[in-house]
Amino acid sequence: MTPIRPKITDEHRRHLLTTRHLLTPATRAATPEQAVDAVLALHATDPASVHLSLAARLAAPSLAEAERTLYTDRTLVRMLCMRRTMFVVPHHLAPVVDASTARTVAARERRDLLKVLNAQLGHDARWLRAAEQAVLAALAERGEASATQLADAVPQLRERTVVAAGKPYESRPRLTSRVLSVLAAEGRIRRGRPLGTWASSQFRWTIAEPHPELPADQARAELATAYLQAFGPATTEDLKWWTGWPLTDTRTALAATAAVDVDLTSGPGHARPAVVYAAIQDQLFRAAPLTSSLHCGLLAWGTHSSHDRQAPHPSPAGRSHGRAEARTGPGEESRRRRRRALP
Repeated sequence: MTPIRPKITDEHRRHLLTTRHLLTPATRAATPEQAVDAVLALHATDPASVHLSLAARLAAPSLAEAERTLYTDRTLVRMLCMRRTMFVVPHHLAPVVDASTARTVAARERRDLLKVLNAQLGHDARWLRAAEQAVLAALAERGEASATQLADAVPQLRERTVVAAGKPYESRPRLTSRVLSVLAAEGRIRRGRPLGTWASSQFRWTIAEPHPELPADQARAELATAYLQAFGPATTEDLKWWTGWPLTDTRTALAATAAVDVDLTSGPGHARPAVVYAAIQDQLFRAAPLTSSLHCGLLAWGTHSSHDRQAPHPSPAGRSHGRAEARTGPGEESRRRRRRALP
């Protein structure tokens, strides 16, 4: 008999997310690092959104504390990664994000830039490498520099390309932003403090320390596990969209986690057993009674992990033996004595 899968409703999932993502007064974090750990990654395309997201989750929001983590201690790292989007992630997770998503994004950014350089300016990969080395040399000499300062020091960055040619909004930007973005995506340089206020999108740049190398498959499995911890239960499509991975990579990563199958309102999903056990222990499901299938599913989880969910069930002989043992209890013995006393 196939084990019954837990049924987890959308209401249950909302309660899990509200608590895990520190959105109630009782769950506020003490530090920015704790806040980002809870949600895995903060959206950072708009620099202000990082500070607003932290303020929503901290017991005592502090601009100075946020800047400490981003620019002084660097316990939080700004990266171009999932879905070619800027995120702030915990420092300990940066190598995982780099190997699982950022490398692919960086390779695509480099290909796209080389295509434009070749088509519009006649430059090749050797020219780009020389320009990048000049940028790195300028940063090594200065320690940090703005994009404008780097363009003044590296003539190649002052060359221009055409964007949206023939359109009313046609523009001719310098190469500065494109070259710096590729170097940052590859983890060779990083953003320092903004030039203006905390909401500014213009940063100082400095040389970055390389991330430790991890195998891509291992990194994807680790990121999938972290995603389920922060956002699960979730569907395969949820993880595919959030990471930007192909479907095959998404399924392979999920299979390498300790997740078990669950039934969600929207269809089949995946969850970490510890997450659901903790949710019940903390009474996060009080707003909606647990369904009987959830109770049955939890019992099934006690004997069917992701690695042994196909384990064989007791044989028919074993089940018969169990029934025979049940017939030898005290009640059965009393019935036998009564039958022997009959004429």
